Amino acid sequence: MRLVPWQPDDLVRRLDDVVTVYGEAMGYRAELLEARRGYIATHVRRRGFRAVATLANDGRLAGFGYGYHSYSGQWWHDQVYAALPDDARKTWFTDCFEVVELHVRPAAQGHGLGARQLTALLAMADASTTLLSTPEADEQKSRAWRLYRRFGFVDVLRDFHFPGDERSFAVLGRELPLPHPPPGGHDEPDLPG
Repeated sequence: MRLVPWQPDDLVRRLDDVVTVYGEAMGYRAELLEARRGYIATHVRRRGFRAVATLANDGRLAGFGYGYHSYSGQWWHDQVYAALPDDARKTWFTDCFEVVELHVRPAAQGHGLGARQLTALLAMADASTTLLSTPEADEQKSRAWRLYRRFGFVDVLRDFHFPGDERSFAVLGRELPLPHPPPGGHDEPDLPG
């Protein structure tokens, strides 16, 4: 497996693979995935866009992550911003990199790929804070939650409901840059691909 930075054109060129990995990782229905395809394709044009991909030796996409600078007028930004008190808005949104998506195929999970992707993505972020949202889950059982906590993400909002989604989400944040070495304190071994 190899981790590579992606330019916007790289992500668009592999959009079918990105949507497939996203669907497998999130367990979403096909009709929702079609809507997400359009959103993802427009995200690559956002200011501060950064992306990474984990590729198997045969070129198959094992995981990806991307984000961009968070600004007023972006749907996610506006939903979260409106739910926060003024002091939290200042703390988190003054200079924020939004981690929009971070996914690993279920068959490839548990081998440190998500941690490597998150480390690389946040190292490329040009901001003083980062925010992300994740479905509420048991923090001890959820791989995503364990990853975010290991990286020092703290609660910003809990039990938050985005319009159009019945699930509760948590919004988590941390200051940037990441410490060196990154959270976890060790490099993950290369995996057969």
